[in-house]
Amino acid sequence: MKRVLLDDLLAAREAGRPVALATNLRSGQQLLVYRDGTSGDLCLDIDMVVAAGEALKADRGTTLSTPAGEVFVHPFNPPSRLIVVGAVHIAKPLAQLGSLAGYGVTVVDPRRAFAAGPGFEEVAVSGEWPDEALTRLKPGASDAVVTLTHDPKLDDPALDTALRSPAFYIGALGSRKTHAARLLRLKKRGFADDELQRIHGPVGLSIGALSPAEIAISIMAQVTQTRRQGEDS
Repeated sequence: MKRVLLDDLLAAREAGRPVALATNLRSGQQLLVYRDGTSGDLCLDIDMVVAAGEALKADRGTTLSTPAGEVFVHPFNPPSRLIVVGAVHIAKPLAQLGSLAGYGVTVVDPRRAFAAGPGFEEVAVSGEWPDEALTRLKPGASDAVVTLTHDPKLDDPALDTALRSPAFYIGALGSRKTHAARLLRLKKRGFADDELQRIHGPVGLSIGALSPAEIAISIMAQVTQTRRQGEDS
């Protein structure tokens, strides 16, 4: 690998920027494929660049057949994070499931009595206000944000910040009536309908979940579906 390409790859990883390394197995020429561009000396047509981008999005290595030889695409995505706003009952099994699925989990709740309870020993806990915590954490394209408090003073600022980020998943707990009221409040904050469609609300897949653990399963299933199959799944 050329030094300039290695430096660019290391810089992307340091910045938490998703990037894929495409290598022609015959010539050794390489190309870095970002979500918004490329760099390197390997020439790929637009279809191959798109395919490499899909491999990056899916976080799976793949081999592409080109006229110049096979090209191996190695994705380098930053570790995914699950940011949970509200240290409520559902947050405990959700944090456990998130950890099992390989996410770095952070639970955010300024209410000390909630966040200090048992069940969060294995995850990061922030006592900041949600908008302050999300501003500091800077959710990226590999991150998911879920709000669980039912309290507009906590959920709305968190959703405001999440919607201004490239987080791949944003979910909010609450009934359809609660969610409709939430959307009206967020509209008053300046968000358009297409932006608000990013919020999964009511959160989770419709599987008839009732208990906190079942609701957590439905949420984590929807997070996984969105990550692996996209918003249109």
